[in-house]
Amino acid sequence: MNNKSISILKKLNTPEKSGKKIGLFRTICSIFGGLLVAYLAMTLLVFILPGTAGESIIIPLMFNTLAWAVAALWISLSSTKMIALYKVFIPSIIFIIAIAFFILGN
Repeated sequence: MNNKSISILKKLNTPEKSGKKIGLFRTICSIFGGLLVAYLAMTLLVFILPGTAGESIIIPLMFNTLAWAVAALWISLSSTKMIALYKVFIPSIIFIIAIAFFILGN
């Protein structure tokens, strides 16, 4: 790894000086990452619930805003920017693999 990528990783792993400010990076990660995680979770919930997709879409639609708010809060409370990125990408990858398993399994 070159010096520039090492400095970026150090900057992402450095905790914020003040715990009172969330910061623009974590705010954007929490809004869009929370939306991504919530939609993937609700899509997986459609596959898990019994019945057809048309019948089981009601429950994920009702809980989507709650899931988005919880995921966004969970991401925004990260101590570093790298942890915020981990909280976006790791659940997203897990949900994508689970959804692909359900789609390819049928």
